[in-house]
Order: sequence, then C-alpha cells, then structure tokens
Amino acid sequence: MQRTFATLPLSVLAVAAATFSVVTTEMLPVGLLTPLGAGLDTSDGTTGLAVTLPGLVAALCAPLLPVAVRRADRRTVLCVLLVLLAAANIASALAPHIGVLLGARVLVGICVGGVWATAAGLAVRLVAAESVGRATSVIFSGIAVASVLGVPAGTLLGELAGWRWAFVAMAVLALAVAGLLAVLMPPVPAEGTVGVGEVAGLLRVAPVRTGLLVVFLLVTGHFAAYTYVRPLLERVPGLGAGAVSALLLGYGVAGIAGIAGNFAGGARAARAPRRTLSAISAVLGAVVLLFLPAGGSLVAATALLLVWGLAYGGVSVSAQHWLMAAAPRRREAASALFAGVFNAAIALGALAGGRAADRFDVPGTLWLGGTLALLATGTAVVATAGRPASVGGHGHAVVQEEGRPAR
Repeated sequence: MQRTFATLPLSVLAVAAATFSVVTTEMLPVGLLTPLGAGLDTSDGTTGLAVTLPGLVAALCAPLLPVAVRRADRRTVLCVLLVLLAAANIASALAPHIGVLLGARVLVGICVGGVWATAAGLAVRLVAAESVGRATSVIFSGIAVASVLGVPAGTLLGELAGWRWAFVAMAVLALAVAGLLAVLMPPVPAEGTVGVGEVAGLLRVAPVRTGLLVVFLLVTGHFAAYTYVRPLLERVPGLGAGAVSALLLGYGVAGIAGIAGNFAGGARAARAPRRTLSAISAVLGAVVLLFLPAGGSLVAATALLLVWGLAYGGVSVSAQHWLMAAAPRRREAASALFAGVFNAAIALGALAGGRAADRFDVPGTLWLGGTLALLATGTAVVATAGRPASVGGHGHAVVQEEGRPAR
C-alpha cells in the first residue's frame, strides 16, 4: 500500500478524499439511527429514509450528471459538489423535524451521484497510463473507507457531542476537501462527451450487466441489514451505547484492514474481480445469517461484526475493477452506471430493511440481507464459471478479469 500511495500524485488522494466525504455523509444516519429517531420523534423505519432518499437521488443523478456537465471542467464540478455537500450537512444539523432533514438529504444525493460519476473517469487524466489501475483503486478506496470507517467515526462523535455535531463535522470536512481539490488538482477540461446513449448502451455488454446485478444484490442485502445494525447490537446482552460505538469502530478498523489487504495482496481484486466478489458475497451472506443465532452472545456478535467489516471493505474496489475490465474504453460511462446501481441498491436496501424491521422486528433485516448476499454469490459464481466473452459497443474487445481480451 505504501508503494501505491508513494507513486501517485496528491490530486488522486484529493479525489479519494472527495469520495470519502460524500459516502460518509450518505451513510452517517446508519450509526446515528437511534439518537436521530429520538431527536426527531420518528421510528427506526422512518428514520432509515435518511439513508434511502439520498441513495435514490444519487441513483438518478449518477447516469445523468456526466451528460449535464459534459463540457465543464471536472475540477470545478467536484469543488461545486463539495461546497453543496457542506451546505446540505449544515441544513441537516439544523433540522427541526424529519421533513427538513430529508430535504437536506436530497441535496446529499445529488452530490453523491455527481462525485461518484465523475471520480473514476479522472484517473486516466491525472496519472500515466501504467498507473491508471492503481489510481482508480485508490480513488474508489475512498468509498470503501467511508463505508467501513465513516459510520463508526460519526457514531462516536454523535455519542460524544450529539448527532447534530456529527453533521457539522462533515460540513467542515467537505469544505476542506473542496479547498484541497482547488489547490491540488490541475484543470481537467472536458475531453469528449458522455451521452445518454453511451451510458445506456453499456447495458448491452453481458459482463457489465452481470457485474451490475451482483452489485445490486450484494449492496441491497448489505444495507438491508447494516442500516439497522445499531438497534441490532443494542439487543446484545452486556452492550451499552458506548460499547456499540466501540464495536462499530472495530468494524471500521477491520474494513480498513480488508482494503489494505486488496493492495498488499498484489491487487487481487484487479486481477480476478469476479472470484474476489464471489468470495466477499459468500462471507457477507454467511456472517449476516449467523447473527441470528449468535445475537445473544457478546463474543460471537463481536467476532461476526469484525468479519463483516473485513469482507465489506473490498466490495466497491472489486466491483469497480469488474466493470472497468468489462468496459475499459468507457470508464466514465461505466462508472456512472456503477454509481447509479450502487446507490439504488443502498436506497432499496435501507427501505426494504426498514419495512422488515417495522413488520418483523430487527432480526427480519438479517434474513433479508443474508438471503440477498447469497443470491449475489450464486450470480457471481455462475459468471466466473461461464466467463462469457463480449465485444464492447465501439467494436473493441472487452478485457476479461485476467486481463486477456475476449475471444
């Protein structure tokens, strides 16, 4: 991992900080679910809409924003989105009731979709050709770090200072990242344009469709369960509020270890993303379902949560490599699709988990999440075994996961 960072320009790390900021903001209500519901007088399922809504908006914006800003300088686009993110976080911090909070979360969704859709296409503009793969991994590791560490950090701050101050902290971070982007990134003028037809046309590429299906099932399952992990942990005997925060922080540390393992292990996710994502899906499905019988044991719950974090740390990077290999010459369009599907899955997972929690109590979210993760496993395994060849829409061979062109 040291070599990865040492040989990349600071502009790549600034873009990674941008992805970290938007995804941490998107996920923040997960760790604050209980105090948010208490402060705004809403149920767990209703409060979960604070995760669902930005995911839906991001899913809609991600494929459309590259088209809308196709002639704009990408540095300017990112800076504007980060400033808007700061404003949305301030509005969230000041929200007197759930309606105002959800309105602010709509703005968060616009920022999430915009940053995701722009980020992957930047690597090829910021580094030499031989470093594009590593730069893309680092940029998307910001998403993974946010998912596994941003939520626990926000939870801890919420415990120490109150949930409103967690949103204030994210506003300050967003403004700082906007400043870093303005200083560290060179101008990145539009280079070619992304049309709606190009984004939609990628759905005709079989490996892209399969990868998106795996992502949709896995991420929906993860967030159906993980959005409600705090009320789940609060039921474990011997766990108080402070211990829950500590456990979520341990989940984050384990996730960071999973991300580091992707780099230290020779970027296995880049060489064999299908197999890597198959393994991750199987572990996540097993862990979530095992929480059902193990929820009464502090030791078992702790061990399972750490494995959960370790596995989920590799999801976004592995999935991104799968799609980049399937559409190597249309990275920004593929990234827009990836962002749209990923965020739609976040929204659907949080929504479905909320309905399961309200109707079947919190353990219902585990049944739903684990089943979807295992369905993702089966889909990825079938794709790995068949490994169908395909040709991209521009007539070039689609690169397969081992780096060989399709025959």
